[in-house]
Amino acid sequence: MTQGADRTPGRRTVLGAAVLGSASLGLGVAPAAHAQERHAADGRGQGHGSGIHGLPVPTVIAHRGASGYRPEHTLGSYQLALDMGAHVIEQDLVPTKDGHLVCRHENDITGTTDVSSRPEFASRRTTKTVDGTSLTGWFTEDFTLAELKTLRAKERIPGTRQENTLYDGRWEIPSFEEVLRWADEEGHRRGAPVWLHVETKHPTYFRGIGLGLEERLAKLLRRYGRHRANSPVFLQSFEPSSIQRLAKLVASPRVVLLSAAGTRPWDFVQAGDPRTVADLVKPEGLRWIASYAQGIGPTVDLIIPKNASGALGTPTTLVRDAHAEGLILHPYTMRNENSFLPADFRRGTDPNAYGDAFGAFKAYFAQGIDGIFTDNPDTGLLARTDFAAG
Repeated sequence: MTQGADRTPGRRTVLGAAVLGSASLGLGVAPAAHAQERHAADGRGQGHGSGIHGLPVPTVIAHRGASGYRPEHTLGSYQLALDMGAHVIEQDLVPTKDGHLVCRHENDITGTTDVSSRPEFASRRTTKTVDGTSLTGWFTEDFTLAELKTLRAKERIPGTRQENTLYDGRWEIPSFEEVLRWADEEGHRRGAPVWLHVETKHPTYFRGIGLGLEERLAKLLRRYGRHRANSPVFLQSFEPSSIQRLAKLVASPRVVLLSAAGTRPWDFVQAGDPRTVADLVKPEGLRWIASYAQGIGPTVDLIIPKNASGALGTPTTLVRDAHAEGLILHPYTMRNENSFLPADFRRGTDPNAYGDAFGAFKAYFAQGIDGIFTDNPDTGLLARTDFAAG
């Protein structure tokens, strides 16, 4: 089903979001002081004020850019998110064969580029095991940066986001250094820093094949002046050891991502650490995270679990417990389509149609979270405005 009228961001939306998106860079704050600062600044969940380094609270983080409207992890997606007024833009990093960092959600680029239609790369198709999962396709670590630059990005879920396929082939795969230059240029033009939220993908896997991510990332952060405690960047990973490694290399703010409660980070699996995410969200686990990170990025289900029917159930104490340890919370991911929303916020029977995303945003904001990842930054910004107005 096509919903161009609903999914094309209008002038009022973009202009309104741009006003909301203006944020200044403030002074660094020690992790233990975060909770007290937030309480004084915004009354915990009142939808206004500032949090870490002057960012608005709740912070709207553009998940892979404005990926609800453009193919993810392209300069087009990042630019649209920034133009909409997103407070922070996310990048996921994977390496090339020759050691460059590029922006892809996965190293398997079969579904996000036109590589399968390129006869010159047909022989590169292979099967690999990444974090315990067997995958067949094309992988960034088998290409040089120059080779990857000959490919073009395309929409990852064309069945859901048919309008995004209009932009297939328009953009290259960006290197992270290109994104850093883009962010600097946009920051100078706008008179305010462009915040980034940067994830190391599969760091244990890549270190095992001689392409460690953290040192390469730290080198670029230092080159572009984003290695300090008050730098406009968050570093994130689902593997705590990657964040611990980064903490020894740079002082940039750091966030541990947390998946479903019963799962184990892959570095824990490899190291024989029996702890699960359910252990990490307990006060003891949060205290351990706070010893080397400034925040957590839990799945929204760790904030409000869904019941058997898929509707929102009873909230957990995670927000309160994390704040007690001085940690900020940037949960993921809000999307507008029915198929991604809790059952009580779906509208109609078309899974690709938009549901009551504003209602879902309000439910999560009401828990006192510090920010949220969303594929639709304009929706998130307007929902934040609604929440601030009461």
